[in-house]
Amino acid sequence: MIIDRYDPVNLFELVPKLRLEMEPELAELDRLLEDDELFQRVKADLAQRYPNTPTLGRHSTPVEVILRMLVVRRLYDWSYEETEHFVSDSLILRQFCRLYLEPAPDDTTLLRWAGLIGPQTLKQLNDHIAILAGQIKVTRGRKLRTDGTVVETNIHHPSDNSLLSDGVRVISRLIRKAKDLIGESMQGAGSIFRDRTRSAKRLSRQIIEAARRHGEAGELARRGVYQRLLGVAQASLRQSRLVRERLVSTTDKAAERLISEIDRFVPLVQRVVRQTKLRVLEGVAVPAEEKLVSLFETHTCIIRRGKVGKETEFGRKVWLDEVDGGIISNYRVLRGNPADRTQAVPSLAGHQRLFEHPPRLFAGDRGVYSRGNEMVAQDMGVKRVALPKPGSKSPERRQYERQGWFRRGLRFRAGSEGRISVLKRRGYLGRCRDRGEAGFGRWIGWGILTANLTTIARTVADRT
Repeated sequence: MIIDRYDPVNLFELVPKLRLEMEPELAELDRLLEDDELFQRVKADLAQRYPNTPTLGRHSTPVEVILRMLVVRRLYDWSYEETEHFVSDSLILRQFCRLYLEPAPDDTTLLRWAGLIGPQTLKQLNDHIAILAGQIKVTRGRKLRTDGTVVETNIHHPSDNSLLSDGVRVISRLIRKAKDLIGESMQGAGSIFRDRTRSAKRLSRQIIEAARRHGEAGELARRGVYQRLLGVAQASLRQSRLVRERLVSTTDKAAERLISEIDRFVPLVQRVVRQTKLRVLEGVAVPAEEKLVSLFETHTCIIRRGKVGKETEFGRKVWLDEVDGGIISNYRVLRGNPADRTQAVPSLAGHQRLFEHPPRLFAGDRGVYSRGNEMVAQDMGVKRVALPKPGSKSPERRQYERQGWFRRGLRFRAGSEGRISVLKRRGYLGRCRDRGEAGFGRWIGWGILTANLTTIARTVADRT
């Protein structure tokens, strides 16, 4: 049964000789998290765990504790295990998380509850925080700068041989689990349950060694080993089909879960086999948007932005809108690598929706520029649009971009690079450690929400 909070206890009064107190920023963050809108939205998601979760069953970890511990986790860039350990070990964090003298929830418990809070809920919470920032004069919504970055998913560098090896390993693992349910007494059990993981790993290493050899001989050797690795992968797929046919005849719940896993991974391995044949054996280029780069994080995109030292990134492009005061007012997780200029209008529309007025200044880099974007911004009521035009410019355009307000707008826009750097270094937008596309959305949502709460808390604390 969902419960809201524990009975309050002031831990600092229990040990007055220690003179414990929260830092000003943490104390202000504590007050911000008392907002009822945040509490109710998180509670609504947690109540969806089971049909009778709100009213029946033993008492759960309180909603207030879950919300605050998840914020603490992203505030200090901890894992779930580290969050459990450090909150349990600190009187100050116990008081902040409203845990008091109760035992800290296990990291797996915290992980299960965190998975119930949807990305869309976190988006709505961030909208509420942006509006709250306007109400307490942390921002006035007069300036808007927009820029994008790439947040990497937690995958190894993809290559055709490593993806085939992963596929064989996963299918062999599922077949090994099915062995206990089906039994080994059936005819041909030795070939059906054969584990081909070692063969796939050995051939994958041989491909890496063959790639170091230059010339036609090295290329022929590499293609030959790839053909053998493809044969191993296809044999594993045949085994999975036979195992699935036998699992269907059983009524065990574990068999149903295995069938579900087989149905999930087999099409992905088949897709890897097809793209490897096209790329390696037939020499056909596969478009980036059609490539599969991970069996586990299938939503991962291939993104090339021409960055020095990181020509190709594997993850998702995230678009950020930042207003004066350092508040990320809006964010979007994009599919693929769309042109930056397509994001200007959604950014302005999102600002209008939150603040109910257009910004006085709208700034972006050269990628955001288009004549159409400038006209749309002006039609929406933006007085000053600082979007530098790429390439050659007419004398009139050069004179326009030399105006004082335009140059100040560019200096304001440059701050978005620093903001993104801080978000990445603090772990708010670091490499995503959550799983799946929904997990990626939660990772971004909690990161932006925690960053905004911290910015508001620091600003308010500095006023006192």
